[in-house]
Amino acid sequence: MPDQPRDIYTEPDADPDTLKHLGPLRRLAGIWQGTKSLDVNPGPGGTRRQDYVEHIELQPIDPQTNGPQLFYGLSYVMRAVKPGEVETYHHQVGHWLWEPATGRIIQTLSIPRGQTALAMGTTTADATRFTLVAERGSTVNGICSNPFLEEAFRTDRYEITVTLDPDGTWRYDEVTILQVAGRPAPFQHTDGNRLHKVGDPTPNPLMRR
Repeated sequence: MPDQPRDIYTEPDADPDTLKHLGPLRRLAGIWQGTKSLDVNPGPGGTRRQDYVEHIELQPIDPQTNGPQLFYGLSYVMRAVKPGEVETYHHQVGHWLWEPATGRIIQTLSIPRGQTALAMGTTTADATRFTLVAERGSTVNGICSNPFLEEAFRTDRYEITVTLDPDGTWRYDEVTILQVAGRPAPFQHTDGNRLHKVGDPTPNPLMRR
């Protein structure tokens, strides 16, 4: 991790045009749908496999600073349903953040089952593939769960790999390591989907003004 600057208050000059400074996240900006999906999760009889239909919006936000630290990013809302159904199968909100000075990527995520996480990785501005990781117990890229999930389906690790394909689509592969109550070995919960663009991003508020 880079040394902390002596001046922790002075903010850098930031370009209001977030879309120009998203590095490898630029290709994610917009509205997407995906049906090439698979969720492999634990069930009472063993392992369950479920297809799902996903809709996700990733919209640019204004530049964000922590004193000298500068992020450009996207806010996102994701909703998934089972094919042919309307009930929400999975709902997730959060941010993708790019720090040009360090090459760091951060994903924050929250789900309405009482769980949040912050995953982190490093890459280059022109990368077409990158991986982020969150670990239970970490204070910088950690996982926090409500008491029931912590006891019954404890999440020890979350890893997501994003691949930007030449045809304009992108895909993700997630691996979440769970310690399920009553099972002696950790369970590898996986999710993955390929997303096709159905709408352009909306400029961030500073640019709209």
